[in-house]
Amino acid sequence: MKLLFDLFPVILFFVAFKFQGIYAATAVAIAATIVQVGYVLARGRKVSNMQWTSLVIIVLFGGATLLLRDETFIKWKPSVLYWLAGSVFLGGLAVGKNLVKAVMSEGIELPAHAWTKLCVAWGVFFLFKGTLNLWVAYTFDTDTWVNFKLFGGMGLMFAFVIAQAFWMSKYLPDDDAKPSPAATPDPPKP
Repeated sequence: MKLLFDLFPVILFFVAFKFQGIYAATAVAIAATIVQVGYVLARGRKVSNMQWTSLVIIVLFGGATLLLRDETFIKWKPSVLYWLAGSVFLGGLAVGKNLVKAVMSEGIELPAHAWTKLCVAWGVFFLFKGTLNLWVAYTFDTDTWVNFKLFGGMGLMFAFVIAQAFWMSKYLPDDDAKPSPAATPDPPKP
């Protein structure tokens, strides 16, 4: 459910684009993000830093798109957000704070070097995703970019999370491991 909530503005952007074009879709994305943050606040919950950042970036880049009637700004919005996220992950490591570990470590034990590799992977992934977004935006038409923004972005994230889970599994204890026969004491003899 949280994934759907997080994708709410992107899905509405996609639908509005298909029916009304880039400018209507941009206005819908701005409104949807405002509603999303308002909903979190109305429920008395804390709005995450990423949600606040996304709101500011969509209002700035989406607003510039609408005011200047130039779709270039909205195409840059995901890249700026991804690059910021990637920089935060990598920058956190530079100052000794592993943000991936801070978020994921509850219930998961990994060696320190594994947490570091995971954080670097997230940082590099977001930097790559931001660059890929611009490549698609400038190489293909707007319709292809909008399709990529929803389906390509979601597909890349899904593939990355699955790959990450497989990689992490080598560090997790094997729940099905049974004690070896040599380690099992012989039952007492009557």
